[in-house]
Amino acid sequence: MTVDVCLSVEHVWKVFGPRPEKALQLAESGSGRSEVLAATGCTIGVRDVSFEVTRGETFVVMGLSGSGKSTLIRCAAKLTEVSKGSVSLDGEDLTAMDDEQLRQVRRHKMSMVFQHFGLFPHRRVIDNVAYGLEVQGMEKALRHARALSVIEVVGLKGWENHFPQQLSGGMQQRVGLARALAVDPEIMFFDEPFSALDPLIRRDMQDELIRLQEGLQRTIVFITHDFAEAIKLGDRIAIMKDGAFDQVGTAAELITHPATDYVREFTKEIPKAKVLTAATVVKEGRANANGRMVGLDDTIEAVLPALLNDPAPVGVEDADGHQVGVVDREAVAHVLEPEK
Repeated sequence: MTVDVCLSVEHVWKVFGPRPEKALQLAESGSGRSEVLAATGCTIGVRDVSFEVTRGETFVVMGLSGSGKSTLIRCAAKLTEVSKGSVSLDGEDLTAMDDEQLRQVRRHKMSMVFQHFGLFPHRRVIDNVAYGLEVQGMEKALRHARALSVIEVVGLKGWENHFPQQLSGGMQQRVGLARALAVDPEIMFFDEPFSALDPLIRRDMQDELIRLQEGLQRTIVFITHDFAEAIKLGDRIAIMKDGAFDQVGTAAELITHPATDYVREFTKEIPKAKVLTAATVVKEGRANANGRMVGLDDTIEAVLPALLNDPAPVGVEDADGHQVGVVDREAVAHVLEPEK
């Protein structure tokens, strides 16, 4: 099966400071961040990062403050020049483009949503949402029609003639999301867009993004410092530390097989039964005739009552209703066993 790659980041480095060539030379020979800084006065923001994002995938980059995640997304969106490496969108090398070519890509193929909404206070919601289409040169009636349809999609119908200051923080972020969607982008970059929101509003916005993604299937690169948010939103998650990736995988892979102590620290407090699914623990076998069945995507928390009421294995079926194996008490107990 051919993988449809939307974004490809290959061996990207970003160095800040007065002697980037020397800093790169030291870093590539194995020197750490502090050693490079002491020798050259340069900071390694991103260190030899490579990854691909397939079309329709939500790829989450998770890390603490200073890990390099925001620098990485700026390199991927070509808002920051890379020091070394390449970034390709739909097979086109962004790092080789001139300013005019980049402007065209940003107008037609990519959108960005940041923590600070960046809305125009003097423009109504509809004009904020339609701004990208205005930049493209779309006629006013057409761009307003497109903006209205997207405003309805994000749940703001009826608010199109209000100004940003008349909206709550969560509603303003919905306007930012609508503006990003209005240009029908190939890829969307989110840099901690919900981190400034109150917890309940943040959860609502996460749910909204999941709902939209189920229907629209955009390609998304999402930056966060919150592992719970990463698990909730990401098809795959990259854990970033000191400018490099420690591990990349699905939530289940990171939780069940952390590659480093750093990754293990992030995953140890996660309630596994709420995150891991039957797919994590399915094994070969057949359930009894007329036996109980669960789906591959059902959480272990949902499967547990059946196993506690009856020790017999529970059948597991795929989305088409075909049995693919069973889940038993032993497999569930093993995966839920606390880290020693």
